Amino acid sequence: MASIVSQKSDTLSVDDTLMITEVRNTKYSEDDLPEFTPMPWTLQEIKDAIPARLFVRDTTRGLLYLARDVLMAATLWKLATYIDLFCQRPDIRVRLSNPGAETLRWAMWVVYWWFQGLVFTGIWVIGHECGHGAFSASKSVCDVIGFITHSMLWTPYFSWRISHHRHHMNHASMERDEVYVPKTRSDLGIPLKANEEIDWDEYFGDTPIYTMYMLIRQQLLAFPAYLLMNVSGQKNYPKWTNHFDPNSILFTKGQRNQVILSNLGLLAMAWVVKYSCVRWHGSEVVKYYGIPWLLVTHWFIMITYLHHTDPMLPHYRGKAWNFQRGAAATVDRNFLGWQGRFFLHDVAHYHVIHHFFPKMPFYHGPEATQYLKTFIGDHYAYSDKPVFKALWDSYNRCQFVEDEGSVLFYRDKQGRSVRRSAKAYVEGQYAN
Repeated sequence: MASIVSQKSDTLSVDDTLMITEVRNTKYSEDDLPEFTPMPWTLQEIKDAIPARLFVRDTTRGLLYLARDVLMAATLWKLATYIDLFCQRPDIRVRLSNPGAETLRWAMWVVYWWFQGLVFTGIWVIGHECGHGAFSASKSVCDVIGFITHSMLWTPYFSWRISHHRHHMNHASMERDEVYVPKTRSDLGIPLKANEEIDWDEYFGDTPIYTMYMLIRQQLLAFPAYLLMNVSGQKNYPKWTNHFDPNSILFTKGQRNQVILSNLGLLAMAWVVKYSCVRWHGSEVVKYYGIPWLLVTHWFIMITYLHHTDPMLPHYRGKAWNFQRGAAATVDRNFLGWQGRFFLHDVAHYHVIHHFFPKMPFYHGPEATQYLKTFIGDHYAYSDKPVFKALWDSYNRCQFVEDEGSVLFYRDKQGRSVRRSAKAYVEGQYAN
């Protein structure tokens, strides 16, 4: 069964837990859930388990990966210029008929959009590496490449780097994390009663069609909405918090010029797009650039959402949180198989190690993960569930967390969880 698993085969997944309840035909009980105790190790102990050579950044190697991505993007772009010409040839129209030629033309464009979207996303991942300082030991190299690549893909490089760094430093903290902060029971207005006493349809009674609409909206609009309006971000921030206002609560006074520079990068990109629309027509810009960019937004949101949203992953409050526990509260996924590994630079396959050590280059992720798994054992999470099924399942199952408690797990549309925290953490006895 595709599932969240760790090194040990006896670790239960979400599907396992729910299936056992159904097979036993028993009433849901929190006492029957598998118990979770946060990891006890320090970050230094974990780092010592990984060879020092895996932390070394190779600028030349990083540049070669970037050059490969740019070459692939240019090649795909060039090949796409022949699609309409080929399908409009008289001999092709005669051989395939007009409807057949049009079907072929759209199919070829879909293939272009799919692969160019992946390539563009890979270039975005390179910019992400730069933001962490993982691309090169030179800060200048990282900032120049990161600024260019992210501006080209409508991401305010310095502004997003600042908030993303804060996300890494506070991941899975209910009070301080920057993004994918769970809603609580009180946020949704759900009364604190026994599950069977609550009319759950009143809160989560959406039809599958409407749920699909909301999920698609998330995939296409969530990242711009986060940048513009702090959607899914820390709810304690003021209204209209965004990544473009130099005076935003997200930034210090010393970071003001970086925010302005990020905005100028996007303004320059807006000019390039406007000029391209005038020079080659807007429909051509949409075909060659717009739709692949939209897919970057989709893949980025899907990857990050699935990294941080799963019923088996904990969130923490107060003293129960520390950096390494937050770092482990994410999951590696077999994301699109070989395509995810090749085009996306393993960003989804080896994300857990990235949260522990953000400056580690992505190309060391596979080997370093093996050392990490050996050391932290059951605290390492991996899923081989097909990612689109995982997206649907997590979107439906991860609804809210409780208002109280120091170690929290998502609850579904019937108020059910799949794990429970150890008794000491329920009672507030932080056995660190």
